[in-house]
Amino acid sequence: MQAITPMPACRTRRLLGSLFLAACASSALAAADPGLESGLIQALHLKKGTTQRVGTSGKAIAAYMREGYVGKHPDQRFDYTDYYLLKKPAGFMGHALVLIEEEYITQYIGCCVSPGAGVTLKVQGSTQKLQEFAIAQRCTLTDPVDIGHALSEVAIQARLPQGHYASLSCRERDAEREEP
Repeated sequence: MQAITPMPACRTRRLLGSLFLAACASSALAAADPGLESGLIQALHLKKGTTQRVGTSGKAIAAYMREGYVGKHPDQRFDYTDYYLLKKPAGFMGHALVLIEEEYITQYIGCCVSPGAGVTLKVQGSTQKLQEFAIAQRCTLTDPVDIGHALSEVAIQARLPQGHYASLSCRERDAEREEP
């Protein structure tokens, strides 16, 4: 029988502290206010028989603002779209929410607007739920996304950690496309 050598107390506390922090970080995404995620999902959810969404993206984003997840103003406005980078961790369908987009028109600037919203996520695990949601709600799922390139295309300078990113676009144009 082999003897087990106990870890020094300080090393044990450090290891347990690291495990606790890791557990908190992974559960923080799930623990973020479920009402926020629900409101955002409703904003992306398609009204049956129409190209309109059930919820309002502006209200969903305002809720994230109130709770300090995004700034009071978009990080960037490009064409008809406002881009909001997340300031603190929040989850969306089991993934890390990184960016919320809202496309709308306040003043015509000579281009075609497609009202609606979208999200960009740092993927954690399978994208199966996202794929199912995109099909059911007639959204467009782009997986994978080169997040650095996508942000630079709309003049957002942000350094995000490397990883697997995906974008879900739920705009009028997405709902109008031919069903597969």
